[in-house]
Amino acid sequence: MTQALKGIRILDFTHVQSGPTCTQLLAWFGADVIKVERPGVGDITRGQLMDVPNADALYFTMLNHNKRSITLDTKNKTGKDVLERLIKNCDVLVENFGPGVLDRMGFTWEKIQTLNPRMIVASIKGFGPGPYEDCKVYENVAQCTGGAASTTGFRDGLPLVTGAQIGDSGTGLHLALGIVTALFQRTATGKGQMVTCAMQDGVLNLCRVKLRDQQRLAHGPLREYSQFGEGIEFGEAVPRAGNDSGGGQPGRILKCKGWEKDPDAYIYFITQAPVWEKICDIIGEPTWKTDPNYAKPPARLPRLNEIFSRIEQWTMTKTKFEAMDILNEFDIPCGPILSMKELAEDKSLRKSGTVVEVDHPARGKYLSVGNPIKMSDSPTEVKRSPLLGEHTDEILMQVLGYSSAEVAGIKASGATEAPSRKPA
Repeated sequence: MTQALKGIRILDFTHVQSGPTCTQLLAWFGADVIKVERPGVGDITRGQLMDVPNADALYFTMLNHNKRSITLDTKNKTGKDVLERLIKNCDVLVENFGPGVLDRMGFTWEKIQTLNPRMIVASIKGFGPGPYEDCKVYENVAQCTGGAASTTGFRDGLPLVTGAQIGDSGTGLHLALGIVTALFQRTATGKGQMVTCAMQDGVLNLCRVKLRDQQRLAHGPLREYSQFGEGIEFGEAVPRAGNDSGGGQPGRILKCKGWEKDPDAYIYFITQAPVWEKICDIIGEPTWKTDPNYAKPPARLPRLNEIFSRIEQWTMTKTKFEAMDILNEFDIPCGPILSMKELAEDKSLRKSGTVVEVDHPARGKYLSVGNPIKMSDSPTEVKRSPLLGEHTDEILMQVLGYSSAEVAGIKASGATEAPSRKPA
């Protein structure tokens, strides 16, 4: 077996989270990802939220597995020559600079195509073309402008962002698919192309069910939302709906045994119509199976608060795992609220490679997520992130064909070394 993207070389000009998520995924699938970093500085996340002295922060290590690092001053003439040579020898250039930065570096799309007509240039931006296209965007800004925040939280509270990084990592995943698709098309056309993902667009794509509900709202109230059962009138836009299900099957987060002390002693419970009679039997309400007020889904919609309160009386007698075992036996959709501690200690996630332990020379062993996409003929081995500039000489000689003497000259020019500080 070999990895799916073996032989593909990625020139990685990304930083922080969105771009590195994309290039890490490509590296997991076997692409040779060459991360270009500023000498002496590197990706800013190397030093953000540090928990171990003199070691790259987890923010960096968990987003840059399986990559090689070269330090390069692209403002230096020799450094720019090296970059041109890298462009000629790579398949894809990925960047998440601010708007116009790559052009100001002198590497416009036209320039890159002149150097390498097969080059795919992939970019993450905050917004697509429009009034905000020149604005900088971060994770929570993307969640707010993409529709996630306005539909997250409870009806009488503030809009909320989610702990899932749907703006940064979500857009990185979208871009990775775009890159692989462009590589596939190149096999037929022989030409590269530009691939762009805007964070606002990525978040909106993940919020498509809420855009669905916005259109449904024009034809009447959203009956599966809690406020319908409470007799509260809907406004012009999709409201925040707490923990209501985003689908057609009503669902809620319910307390389980121990909830008074354990903030995660909860379970998500869905009252799926095909298993309604089984739910009635389990919670001790057999008459609900034939009662016209409860027997059919339309009759239940105005009574969801009452129904879930009764189900919660039952879930509070069980731990979330006990409830899960019982409900799964009858194919009733549910899921425990799992804390990060529980996920980190989950043996099945370790076995499947979803959670991996990585050994780093400076920080020691740490946990990270593994490749969430499993392929039978393209296994993923998660390797540690590179130290700053760790592979500079290796890349210059093995990838670009420079001699050891030429490498020494490049270093002497200051193209790969951090400028020395003058004494005060």
